[in-house]
Amino acid sequence: MVATRVGYTGGHKDYPTYKDVCTKTTGHAEAVEVTFDPERTSYEELAQIFFELHDPTIDRRDNGGQYRSAIFYQNDSQKAVALQLIEKLQRNGSEIVTQLEPASTLWQAENRHQKYCDTHGMTPKRYRLTR
Repeated sequence: MVATRVGYTGGHKDYPTYKDVCTKTTGHAEAVEVTFDPERTSYEELAQIFFELHDPTIDRRDNGGQYRSAIFYQNDSQKAVALQLIEKLQRNGSEIVTQLEPASTLWQAENRHQKYCDTHGMTPKRYRLTR
């Protein structure tokens, strides 16, 4: 991984703020953009980590969708990799609710949301789904 940036994507309002997104009316999801070097890390490895860093079996869309499990893919290759992982997890008994959506503009979140775990002394919990 080279860099991360936290923001809001998948909605219909330009330049949304956290306050806007929390109204549950913008359609945005809170998201992390990951910039990576494919010579050092594959997209598949990053997608596998995505499925371990949150619980992709919990449907949070009814709460306005800002915390929904979604992969915003950049191209058909990324979509295919994500779909393969979802199908594999489902074949092994996990009920995955992760949505696959084409990437759109990521509106950068406020500074207090960047590097949240680092600045709050947190370590993300890893979920062990059957792979």
